[in-house]
Amino acid sequence: MSTQVVLITGALTGIGRAAAVAFAKKGAKVVVSGRRDEAGQALAKELQALGSEAEFINADVRKESDVRALVDKTVARFGRLDVAVNNAATEGAVGPITDQTAESFAATFDTNVLGVVLSMKHEARAMQAQGSGRIINISSTYGHEGAAGASIYVGAKHAVEGITKSVALELAKSGIRVNAVAPGPTDTGMLTRFTGTAENKAALATQVPLGRLGLSEEVAEGIVFLGSDEAKFMTGHVLNVDGGHSAN
Repeated sequence: MSTQVVLITGALTGIGRAAAVAFAKKGAKVVVSGRRDEAGQALAKELQALGSEAEFINADVRKESDVRALVDKTVARFGRLDVAVNNAATEGAVGPITDQTAESFAATFDTNVLGVVLSMKHEARAMQAQGSGRIINISSTYGHEGAAGASIYVGAKHAVEGITKSVALELAKSGIRVNAVAPGPTDTGMLTRFTGTAENKAALATQVPLGRLGLSEEVAEGIVFLGSDEAKFMTGHVLNVDGGHSAN
């Protein structure tokens, strides 16, 4: 893999962090983004210790001015943007539909859907100017399944997959590939919050045909693959990294 410039939103924990480390180990120049300065600077130093040129830029993907500045600063620093990983997300308010409100809907969709739309808008702008690029959105197996008690999160991830496929068609002739990775149950802080108890988390693992939760590092391998030339004839695709969960 030639030296790439990679931008990752929601990069400070879980899958985003694992992806940043994976790209850094491949020699990429990595911009990590999130909303916590101390954690972001610490991650940038960790990536630099792996030999990567890495920077942290604070941005809130719900704010277009932040997203525009994030992309522009990335291009100003490194001259281009080769791979964008849109990982920023929240599990939102888990619970029955009768407990949901306009506020809980907006809180989830503003990050998980609007954040992806705004990110793709400005990433595509930069990539069109250079005539190439790869955009990878992070969905979930819940992006093409249902889950009782998680209707708002599930709806948001369905939206991410539909938007991914539509933008892939839109940008196909621009030299820009747009794909998504759909993790199955993965052992992250978000899953711990989502399941609520250790018993619920263990029960979810039993639904995975391979018999365990996934690791963030395993999902990151799928992300790196889609960002590589090995996936150069793939666009509009949703790659399940789920231990067979969606095959049930």
